[in-house]
This record gives sequence, C-alpha cells and structure tokens, in this order.
Amino acid sequence: MSALDMLVVAQKTHWGTVDGEPVDLYTISNSSLTTSITNFGACVTSIEAPDENGAKADVVLGFKKLDDYLRDEKTYMGAIAGRYANRIADGTFAIDGSVYHIPSRHRDYALHGGTIGFDRKVWSAAIIPNGVEFTLVSPDGDMGFPGTLTVHVRYTLESSSLRIEYTATTDKPTVVNLTNHSYFNLAGRSGGTVLDHELMLNADRYTPIDAVMIPTGVLAPVSGTPLDFRQSHRIGERIQSEDEQLKLAGGYDHNFVLNGEGLRLAAKAFDPHSGRTLTVSTTEPGVQFYSGNFLDGSVIDSDGRPYEKYAGFCLETQHFPNSPNEAEFPSTILRPGQMLHSTTIFEFGVQE
Repeated sequence: MSALDMLVVAQKTHWGTVDGEPVDLYTISNSSLTTSITNFGACVTSIEAPDENGAKADVVLGFKKLDDYLRDEKTYMGAIAGRYANRIADGTFAIDGSVYHIPSRHRDYALHGGTIGFDRKVWSAAIIPNGVEFTLVSPDGDMGFPGTLTVHVRYTLESSSLRIEYTATTDKPTVVNLTNHSYFNLAGRSGGTVLDHELMLNADRYTPIDAVMIPTGVLAPVSGTPLDFRQSHRIGERIQSEDEQLKLAGGYDHNFVLNGEGLRLAAKAFDPHSGRTLTVSTTEPGVQFYSGNFLDGSVIDSDGRPYEKYAGFCLETQHFPNSPNEAEFPSTILRPGQMLHSTTIFEFGVQE
C-alpha cells in the first residue's frame, strides 16, 4: 500500500450548538474509508465503505443534522455510552460498602449511564494524527456515579479500519464501562433489514438474561441454542425461534463472553448483497450483539425514511452488563492511580 493510500485527511465543520456549547462535525478520510464523528456524544454519524464493485455507501445508521440527534433519545445511535454502558439492575450498586443510585427512565434498571449519559454530552475535541480525540470530564456525582472521571476516546483511521481507543482515570473508586453504540447495515443505511447478514461471534458462552433483561449471573454455553454463532449464521435464520432468551429480548440483545484475551477477534459480519464484510477486534471481555429489535419506525432519518425493526445491528464491545452487582463477572471498578485502557477495531472489507 502506498503512502498516498495511507494518508488521512481531517476536516472540521461547525454543526450547531447545545446549551450554548459549539458542536462540530469531524470528517476523517483516506483512500478506503470516510467517517464523520461529532463531539456531541463523541458520536459516529457515518462510515462510507466500498462494496465488492468499489462503490461506497454509508454503512452505519445515523442522521445528517444535529437536531435529529437531539430529538432521538431512544437509540444511542453511534454514540459513546457511559459512564456505564448497558444495564445496572435497579440502577443501584455498591463500592467498598457505599451504595450508589443511578437515575433511569426504566423501572428495573439504569441503562447506558442514566438519564443524561455520555451520549448526551458535548465533548471537547482535537484533531490528532490520523484522527480525532474526544475528551470528557464527568464530575463527582454525575448521574449518581462517584468520582471525577476523565475520559479520552480516540478515533483513528488505519487503512480500511476505524480504531477506537478508550482511556479513563478517576479520583475516587467508581465503575466504568464504555462502548460505541453504532448500528451497522453493510448493505447501506437504506439497505433494508440486516436479517440476511451473516454473523460469526468468537464466543463459546453468553450471559443469559431474566424477564427485565438483566444477566442472571450465569455464564452459559451457546452450544445447542440459537445464540451459537461460532460458525456463521444469517441473523434472521433463527431469530423467530421459540427459544426463551430470544423471546425475552424480542430477538438478539445479549452479551457474549469472548474467547481469549488481549486484542483478538470478536466478530465478523458479511452482507451477501454488497459483498461487504466487517471484522471486529477488541481487548474487551464481551460483546453485546443487538439486532435492532426495538427500532420501530418512530425514529426518522434525515432523508425522511423510518428506521424500522432490524434496520441495523450493534456489536458493542464491553464489560458485562450489571457487573457491579456480579462478583464473578470481570470487575468494572476503577480506582485512583489506575488507568482504564481499551481498544476496539472495526475493519471493513469485501468477501474474497
């Protein structure tokens, strides 16, 4: 690959304001990919990737206008979820004997950091080599979480990959779980449902959920269930089965326990219509596979098209849901003097 192919160009465009704070759109591109990210929620708004014929299309769900993101309080589309991504049972947890409560729109759990999570914040931003770095300082007591937490999220382009690096530090013991909540449709944003996409997950186990979608604390084998994606299956192949777990979630919305450690393969998706592939690698212990079950057409894209059920899927690399209340799950506690560091890579290609 030539130096010209590797060249990354970054551009900044003023996009609007939120509570008097400027919101900008950053576009980074090379010969393979073009992605746009805003400092509102450190949110990925678009990723343009080529198909098997070289034609580019936007392969993540999103909006063209800031106002659409401000109106959408349901999907977390493309945003960084935090301070604790995914669910915490009853919005309550304890650290060192002190109990903390997180406000929530949901009766049985707090979701993605409370009623005003990191997805609703205006982050500071700076262009860096090959990408953009976003920074957020979450004060002590923000959404009930203890400690002043300083978070940095770096998005960089490396050939045909978008690399996301997370770091965080705190001045008091707290819990942290950060992820990117992009919805992918490799056929293109207006490409219909993702039910024909094929998916492989590098996971022998998953965390079963109860009636309110909280993990039961068990690490269960995927073998013999419709949650077994160790070999590629169409997303829609078994989604309507009578399996209790799929009924509870209305499809797939489960945390999978990834095999191995360090930066390794988490998932691979393939769209047979465009030939595009997505390979996900991560240092995180889990990935939440969500098949877009709660998209219902009520959220409209900037071109007036509704995002219907199964219009996109998420692969949210993460620690496990409700880990603060499950001693056997990998810990999400961060203490002063420690640094959280996590890497996820989304690599785009075509089937050979």
